[in-house]
Amino acid sequence: MGERGNQRGESGLFRTAELEYELPSELIAQFPAAQRDLARMLIVDRRADTLRDATVHELPELLRPDDLLVLNDTRVLPAQFHARRATGGLIHGLFLVERVPGVWCVLLERSRRLRVGETLSAGPDAAGCVSMTLTKACGEGRWEVRVHSESRAEEILERIGLTPLPPYIRRKTCDPTADAADRSRYQTVYAKRPGAVAAPTAGLHMTETMLDRIRGRGVEIFFVTLHVGLGTFMPITAETLADHVMHDETYELSEETALAVQRCCGRGGRVVAVGTTTMRVLETAAKNIRDPQRLAPGRGSTDIFIYPPYDFRVVDVLLTNFHLPRSTLLALVMAFTGVERTRRAYAHAVAGAYRFYSFGDAMLIV
Repeated sequence: MGERGNQRGESGLFRTAELEYELPSELIAQFPAAQRDLARMLIVDRRADTLRDATVHELPELLRPDDLLVLNDTRVLPAQFHARRATGGLIHGLFLVERVPGVWCVLLERSRRLRVGETLSAGPDAAGCVSMTLTKACGEGRWEVRVHSESRAEEILERIGLTPLPPYIRRKTCDPTADAADRSRYQTVYAKRPGAVAAPTAGLHMTETMLDRIRGRGVEIFFVTLHVGLGTFMPITAETLADHVMHDETYELSEETALAVQRCCGRGGRVVAVGTTTMRVLETAAKNIRDPQRLAPGRGSTDIFIYPPYDFRVVDVLLTNFHLPRSTLLALVMAFTGVERTRRAYAHAVAGAYRFYSFGDAMLIV
């Protein structure tokens, strides 16, 4: 396979403080670019050790006919909701997962006042609300609830839910106009499988026209699924990364995509991952396979934590956004790119007023 991002030279216990950097608050993007593929893109060439400013629109011309582009087709649920207690108090909630039909795991703000057996009314108005009864406190604001409806979670949330934007993106509460725009733009154009509570943000830059241009260059495009969870926003609090307990997320890798990776390896092409979530699926599938050109298809849960030093087995090129300090995603990027090279790239992006985080600009690491 192609060049890998092995950072074995950066050995020893990796301290979480290494993931810190200074970011002016005005560089945190509050809205997406006017057009998806007009976002800026910093090209980081690991072999030449260079940085170059570009735009996402140029991506197709940077790919080779033998390359394989892999995308995460998870679909973001309108997982945020508002509920009221019988006393009239407002509770902000976030759907996390439906364990079995009618039983949800949710995150509820100000939940210390809540009690098992209490029933909440969730929804924007009385006519369309759904009642849910608290059945179990799971700690850290998480609750198991029984939802009093015959409908599945996806159907209910489409009716009562709002786009689950990250906490650093500010919106007016219950603004239907803003939520309609966010529901469209905080979703990839190829989103297919519902289950995420956060978007695979590198994919937000892709358009149908761009994908057609990529196919036109002879590049294969295949998909994986990883349902992005709340843990993607959780900062690392342990002093060293080895002590961090990684969140798990459900994924699926099809036989077709696994075989596409094998074909790409056989012809000497590059595996191009769009997003850290795609990277995590591919590297999870390769972790327990001796043959570096084969992946284990299937579905399951992954808690893979990639940080320096890490020996990448599958991915050659990564398209990703700029990530939060002290985040597992920044640790992954440092493992793939190199710690000092990542620092230079981020300093370049700050100095050049790139836009950061979910609605921000991109970085192509080759």
